[in-house]
Amino acid sequence: MKISGAKIFVETLIEQGCDVIFGYPGGQVINLFDELYLNQDRIKHVLTAHEQGASHAADGYARATGKVGVVLATSGPGATNLVTGIATAYLDSIPMVAITGNVPCSLIGRDSFQEVDIVGVTMPITKHNFIVKKVEDLADTIRLAFKIAKSGRPGPVLIDIPKDVQKSVCEFENKPVEEPYPMTKASQKLLEEASKLIAKSKKPYIYCGGGIIAGNASEEVQKLADKIDSPIGCSMMGISAIPTDNERFLGMQGMHGHYASSIAENEADLIIACGARFSDRATGDKSKFAKNAKIIHIDVDNAELQKNIPVYLGINGDIKDALARLIELVQEKKNPKWTERVNQLKKEEKDMTVNPDSNALTPFNIIDIINKNITEDTIITTDVGQHQMWAAQRCTFSKPRKFISSGGLGTMGFGMGASIGANFATGNKVVLYTGDGSFGMNLNELATAVTNNTPMVIVIMNNGVLGMVRQWQTLFFDKHYSNTTLERKTDFVKLAEAFGAKGYRVFTTDELEEVFPKAFAENAPVVIDCAVDCNEFVLPMLPPGGSIDDIITQVGGDF
Repeated sequence: MKISGAKIFVETLIEQGCDVIFGYPGGQVINLFDELYLNQDRIKHVLTAHEQGASHAADGYARATGKVGVVLATSGPGATNLVTGIATAYLDSIPMVAITGNVPCSLIGRDSFQEVDIVGVTMPITKHNFIVKKVEDLADTIRLAFKIAKSGRPGPVLIDIPKDVQKSVCEFENKPVEEPYPMTKASQKLLEEASKLIAKSKKPYIYCGGGIIAGNASEEVQKLADKIDSPIGCSMMGISAIPTDNERFLGMQGMHGHYASSIAENEADLIIACGARFSDRATGDKSKFAKNAKIIHIDVDNAELQKNIPVYLGINGDIKDALARLIELVQEKKNPKWTERVNQLKKEEKDMTVNPDSNALTPFNIIDIINKNITEDTIITTDVGQHQMWAAQRCTFSKPRKFISSGGLGTMGFGMGASIGANFATGNKVVLYTGDGSFGMNLNELATAVTNNTPMVIVIMNNGVLGMVRQWQTLFFDKHYSNTTLERKTDFVKLAEAFGAKGYRVFTTDELEEVFPKAFAENAPVVIDCAVDCNEFVLPMLPPGGSIDDIITQVGGDF
């Protein structure tokens, strides 16, 4: 049967399991949108306020489910508005297919209206990208894009479809859902070597990153930790991989990690890194990182081995399979002195942890109150800044894929789109932690949330400043507060009401205790503007370029 490229586009998306697509129409994708209109009973399109919001929504959809998120935009500015979202997904290894329209093939390269080489623009921030110049290639290109996006280390793929390809016709036949490429299996010899290193270790430490979530290997990490009597730490991308109440779990390590987690990693004699990439925020000064430890690094991406940190043993392969086989190889062991030391570190951390007992709002009691009033299926999303780190340190989780945050790119404004996408993916309620600075980046997506009755609570930690940069200015730039004091007059309650949402302003814990349950019960977006002190810091902190020897656990004085 001969059908148009636009119809092939819709049919192939449905064939590959896509049930929701996020996007924004324009001149070079009218044909695609017409087919979406004709098939709205089979595939849902979510209209966002801006293409960046759509790309973050596709990203949030993928993070919440592990499925491929799909976003659609027109040529020129529509396509370039996707770039930040594509880069966000690329840096965090999120499976996404971004589809753009373009001018007809005969006009490409002639500076036509709204023409841009989006393939060239996005080449450094995609796993692969395509421009389809023949309608006969369209279906298989879409299938291949899905296959690439979800294979190995996941990531975004872009497909650029010129308008004449959308209008042309050719034969089409449905095919099965594309399976990912077969995973590389870890070398048995290397796993046996790893088991010998573990047997000799007296102070093992398991460090897990986002690859544990992507590889569905949470259970294997916990089994390995139990068998070798090891604490577990994680990168920010690894948060929610391990239940917070697992007694072996020390939380996030690194620049703003938990004290016990970072110190234990530094004192370990063996680090078993699983699906993590040793970013600069996780290691600090690389020359001083874990200098007394041998490192076993297991990752699906061979390029990550030996890239940032020299490791004693690099193992490339499917993380779930590798860990399962390693568990079979290792002998059960106990490390009583190490356990005693780790427990001492946990006590030291508990003694320095902020547990405010006043009625004034702080980032810490805001999160504590919300932790008590949500369910285990609630998805926590964040923007980027101090609030993100407080959430990473203090939120509690019992299931993977419940913490959605921009790690690698650190994208302010990520949270609104990601929250919408996560809700469409799962139906679960969402709590977005944001700051007044980050919220200002993409608050236009509140219109999208209201239109779709997205059940989300937007918690703005409003301190009137760009808090994370201001913290650095306080500590390292002699309090030169250059352009970090916002002095904006925005009334977030009135803003919420103008968009059609409910809004509350709270100043005390009593007020938040009263307001949050009401907000969480709504099946629509609610904004809570929480007044917090601009002098609250994210601690502990490793200074930029510093090491664990330079850890800052408290700051005194007036600011």
